[in-house]
Amino acid sequence: MALRVIGAGLGRTGTSSLKSALETLLGGRCYHMYELRGRPQDVPLWERALAGEALEWDAVFGEFAATVDWPAASFWPELSAAYPDARVLLSRRDTAEAWWASMEQTIVAVMREPLPEDDPALARQRRMTKAILRERLDEHWSQRERGIAAYERHNERVRNTVPAERLIEWEPGRGWGPLCEGLGLLEPQEPFPHLNTTREFREIVGLDG
Repeated sequence: MALRVIGAGLGRTGTSSLKSALETLLGGRCYHMYELRGRPQDVPLWERALAGEALEWDAVFGEFAATVDWPAASFWPELSAAYPDARVLLSRRDTAEAWWASMEQTIVAVMREPLPEDDPALARQRRMTKAILRERLDEHWSQRERGIAAYERHNERVRNTVPAERLIEWEPGRGWGPLCEGLGLLEPQEPFPHLNTTREFREIVGLDG
C-alpha cells in the first residue's frame, strides 16, 4: 500500500483526531507517534533517517495509507519525494501561540521528565524524538520564542514548497470539509473525531497522576 496522505503538520495540531479521521476516509491505517509503542523496531529506522541515510520508506509505511504527527512530520520533504502521488496535509492551530500553549503542557513537559530507564524501548524512543525536534525543528525548540518561530518557519516552508494542488491545509474545528475536498471524497455522516486533548494527553502519560 502506498501512502496517500503525508502529514506535514507538527504535533499538537489535532493529529490524533486526524489519524482517526483519515483511517475512516481512506480505509487504511494512519501512522502516528503512538504507533511506535507497538513498533519499537521502527525507532532505529528513524535514527538512521535522522543521520541522513536514505531509507526504503516502504519498510516503515508498507501497511499504512497515511501519516500524521512526529516523527514522520519532520521528514515530509523526503516522504513527499518518495510518494509523489500522495497529498501533503499541513495541520496547524489557529495561532502559533495556541499551538505553543498546547505544546508546553504536553510534549515539552514530557521531554523534561527523566528518561524511563525501567523501559529501555520507551527511553530510546524519547531520545530519538528529542533528537528529531532538536535537529529538524530548532536546537532550542523547548524555549517559547524559539519554538513559536520554528513552528511558523516550518509551516511557511511547507506552503512555499508544496504545489497548491497537492497541499491540504486543516485546523482543528474545521472538521471533514477541507480533508474531503482535498482528497475528492464525500464527507462521512458521522461526527468528526475529537481526540487527545491536552488534559487527556497529560492523563495518558502520567503528568497529572
